[in-house]
Amino acid sequence: MSELKLPEINRLLLSGRLTRDPDKRYAGDGTAVTSFGLAFHRRYRGRDGSAQEQTGFVTVMTYQRLAEVCGQYLKKGNAVLVEGRLQMRDLEPERGGKETRLEVRAEMVHFLERRPEGAPAGEPAPPARRSSARGPVTEADDRNEQELF
Repeated sequence: MSELKLPEINRLLLSGRLTRDPDKRYAGDGTAVTSFGLAFHRRYRGRDGSAQEQTGFVTVMTYQRLAEVCGQYLKKGNAVLVEGRLQMRDLEPERGGKETRLEVRAEMVHFLERRPEGAPAGEPAPPARRSSARGPVTEADDRNEQELF
């Protein structure tokens, strides 16, 4: 009997609203990195047939051009659809010890809202064509990630 080989699939689609303004910074080599909190919501029927709700929160990380665009156009409360993958990060907090954090590594972020009517004209509208932004994911991003934290 042969050993069962599982496919290595790590894909994620998640929609929700930003819980805070994006935090944009730069890695040592100048790569843009933006993180933001995302609240997602789920409605379902419980075993007793009553309506139930569940809300979760996750940190989303973006890199390179995608980080620039998200940092420029997104604000707290904006609705987005994130495509990407889950990633684990080992952290060493100042108080000592070790922590492991699970977060979303975004490969594409779709902006689900346009600039509101009556918004200041000087504020640029999000990018056109489905209001999405994409940034290529490279091995250098993985190396830079370790330098940031």
